[in-house]
Amino acid sequence: MEPKKNNSEFIPQFENRFLHPRYWGTWLGVFAFAGLSLTPPAFRDPLLGKLGRMVGRMGKSARRRAQINLLYCFPEKSEAQREAIIDRMYATAPQAMVLMAELALRSPEKVKNRIKWQGRDIIDEMLRNNEKVILLVPHGWAVDIPAMLMASQGQPMAAMFHNQGNPVFDYVWNKVRRRFGGRLHPRNDGVKPFIQSVRQGYWGYYLPDQDHGPEQSEFVDFFGTYKATLPAVGRLMKICRARVVPLFPVYDSKTHCLTIHVRPPMDDLLTADDVTLARRMNEEVEQLVGPNPEQYTWILKLLKTRKPGEIEPYKRKELYRKK
Repeated sequence: MEPKKNNSEFIPQFENRFLHPRYWGTWLGVFAFAGLSLTPPAFRDPLLGKLGRMVGRMGKSARRRAQINLLYCFPEKSEAQREAIIDRMYATAPQAMVLMAELALRSPEKVKNRIKWQGRDIIDEMLRNNEKVILLVPHGWAVDIPAMLMASQGQPMAAMFHNQGNPVFDYVWNKVRRRFGGRLHPRNDGVKPFIQSVRQGYWGYYLPDQDHGPEQSEFVDFFGTYKATLPAVGRLMKICRARVVPLFPVYDSKTHCLTIHVRPPMDDLLTADDVTLARRMNEEVEQLVGPNPEQYTWILKLLKTRKPGEIEPYKRKELYRKK
């Protein structure tokens, strides 16, 4: 049975096939995360950090992608510095995901004292003015938490997403995302449902950093290299008559707090051309991710699309040879 879907949103539904023995390992992991989310952060974060670093040493393909991304993006850093970023990234990933699980199982009031906002006045002003907003959110490990928090406070949220390969994990994750309401729009359905939601007053949640191929993308600077960047947010801004606000969550395992960094609205995009739009998006990613690179999902194929004549970085066999 296909997950329920209508003209405006994707609604995950439980399926009997999820109980098949092939998914028992997935369910065990889900229940383990759920159990850990109910323990004190001071207890679980060190354990999750060690577990994450261990997994990061075992997942050779994903680690290689992160190594290549960081080599291209931060060529000025030493190998040891880049490896340290990757280790911290793998430590951060489960810590942030378990915080998301905690938010799904507990009342938001229970985690309120561990959520800090930098630039909350920007969000509050737009709420007071009843403005249409698209949040520009780099792909970090705690990426879903700000949307869940705002939804829990009564602001309807809408986001585009890709389904996960594991159907059980996909079901659970999307159930958690919709814990406080909101709409999920599959990317395969195109952008029109997302636009409709923003026009109806939902705040859009847009991830600007995925590689969508050369068509309609612009090759613009991205940290120490360049990236094929889709300048879609400028068009969405005009079509939706919305303001674009960059936002990025950062989890600190020492204080066990999540800080949500909000930057000023990108009102300079209204008259910009596509190259400027793409570069401005990447500038915002650099501003938000640069101080806390371990929070970013460097395991993605961020740099897959290259200029004509260049080899895709991940196909360069001389880089971080697989052992």
